[in-house]
Amino acid sequence: MESGTDLRPKEMGYLTPSSASAMSDDKDSKINGTGYSSEAHMNTIAQPVPHEKNAEKDTALTGSNEKANEHSSDEEDTTEYPSGTKLFCIVLALVLAIFLVSLDMTIIATAIPKITDDFGGLADVSWYGSAFFLTNGGFQSSWGKAYKFFALKPTFLLSILIFEIGSLICGVAPNSLCLIIGRAITGLGGAGIGTGAYTIIAFVTEPSKRAMYTGFVGISYGVAAVLGPLIGGAFAEKASWRWCFYINLPVGGISALIILITFHAPSGSKPVAATWREKLLHMDPVGVALIMGAIVSYILALQKGGQTEAWDNGEVIGLLVGFAVILVVFGVWEFFQGERAMIVPRLFKQRLIGVSCAYTFFFSGPYFLVIYYLPIYFQSVDNVSPTISGVYNLPLIISVTISMILSGIFVSKTGLTAPIEVLGAAFATIGAGLLYTLDVGTGTGKWIGYQIIGGVGWGAAIQLPIIVSQGSVDPMDISTATAIVICKSS
Repeated sequence: MESGTDLRPKEMGYLTPSSASAMSDDKDSKINGTGYSSEAHMNTIAQPVPHEKNAEKDTALTGSNEKANEHSSDEEDTTEYPSGTKLFCIVLALVLAIFLVSLDMTIIATAIPKITDDFGGLADVSWYGSAFFLTNGGFQSSWGKAYKFFALKPTFLLSILIFEIGSLICGVAPNSLCLIIGRAITGLGGAGIGTGAYTIIAFVTEPSKRAMYTGFVGISYGVAAVLGPLIGGAFAEKASWRWCFYINLPVGGISALIILITFHAPSGSKPVAATWREKLLHMDPVGVALIMGAIVSYILALQKGGQTEAWDNGEVIGLLVGFAVILVVFGVWEFFQGERAMIVPRLFKQRLIGVSCAYTFFFSGPYFLVIYYLPIYFQSVDNVSPTISGVYNLPLIISVTISMILSGIFVSKTGLTAPIEVLGAAFATIGAGLLYTLDVGTGTGKWIGYQIIGGVGWGAAIQLPIIVSQGSVDPMDISTATAIVICKSS
């Protein structure tokens, strides 16, 4: 592709693995709203290549994929996308669902003191947040496979149901253990909602407008994460911490009802045909168990190291070694599973998938650290209430929101994502570094300005890896690629 070529939205299309390889050497190539593209590969759907060691056991599945691809190739140009009120309702439902998932990640940050007062102890505090992230991250890829092998609509509704059940358990929890179990169930449902929402967006919006609508969902995600401590603090102070979870029930119900009434899965999202045994194997239960074991070992090591035990304590060292060993075993297992792996090795042959995963891993991590850090700073250093500490986070909320909107418009109009990702990373790095300098007596103008700088960076680019990864694979792999990228941000 000639340097400087402008890929307008009308030219956006899917990418074949061969074209991805050829284009990866062109450093001046531009990324459109859904990934790299060229006119020569406009209407070509990628063909999955089974892992050599799994060629025989995946033959039947590959055959069904070929038929699905042929069908989607024939109909790609005639795809009808929902519009008007119907599209608005679908996007609204997805925004509400993502809002709840993101809210649940941070809402208990300011409510934990009240929770520990009720349950009488600090021993389990670290698990109130970790239990959610454990299942949310561990099951992302499994949900991605579920959306590939099962109908999109009922699978998404199932994820909302699981999320609601977990929220109810948290709300009525009589003790700390019950709350932790509820948080784990909520995280499991939240993983399905996250993957499902971005997958649905990819199927119901035109490629030229996908960045904009993904941005709307992203705004909900970013704003809810920052609002979480504010809402949690308000509930803890004015009502009860249990409302941090009860709030999910009516809002989640509304989202599910809207999807039930207005969303009809497009032809391109038809599930891949396979036997029930094959579907179960593609869920990769062994891989899930391994990654969960690795994460638990890591969390326990951090919980004990430097807290209840010294870092050179045998138990802490054993947990860290166990984490590393299990992670290696997981990697080997995934490699030999091929198409059945929760993280499909084939997808990483496309450079943009690996780059998107690495980018979101290093980009999203500091964002959540800042979200947890700021309320603690304002409450402990400035000695303000949980509610006021949430108000002090408004500069971050506003800058993230505005930046996401402008970023989505820019990508939709120009087809460029790489410049935004570079600038976003630069602003986020500078902002995070400045926020690290906050201390006793830091002036109001500084902590407001620092939040704005970081918010501009995070808001501009935090959703772009999902858009790029979706555009670099064929339709049947969209849910899997989406899940892999989201998993790295968890």
